[in-house]
Amino acid sequence: MTQKKQPDHGEEGVDIPFDRLDPNTLETMIKEFVTREWADLSDFGYTLDDKVGQVMQQLRDKKVKVVFDLRSETGNIVAS
Repeated sequence: MTQKKQPDHGEEGVDIPFDRLDPNTLETMIKEFVTREWADLSDFGYTLDDKVGQVMQQLRDKKVKVVFDLRSETGNIVAS
C-alpha cells in the first residue's frame, strides 16, 4: 500500500479562494498571520498595514493561499 504524501505545510485541508471570504474575516486572518509569523523577525520599519498589504499581494499573485485545515478546523495562510 502506498502512503499518500502530505503537503509540505503539514495541513490536511481544502483551499479557500481568498476572494470568497468576507473582507473583515480575511483581514483578521491576515493580521493574525503576520503578527504570529513575523513576531521574531525584524520589521524593517513596516507597519501592520504594510504587512497586511504584502500578504494581500502575495494572495493575488498566488504565492500564498488560504487553507482550511480539516483536522484542527482552522484557517491558515500557507505558501502555494
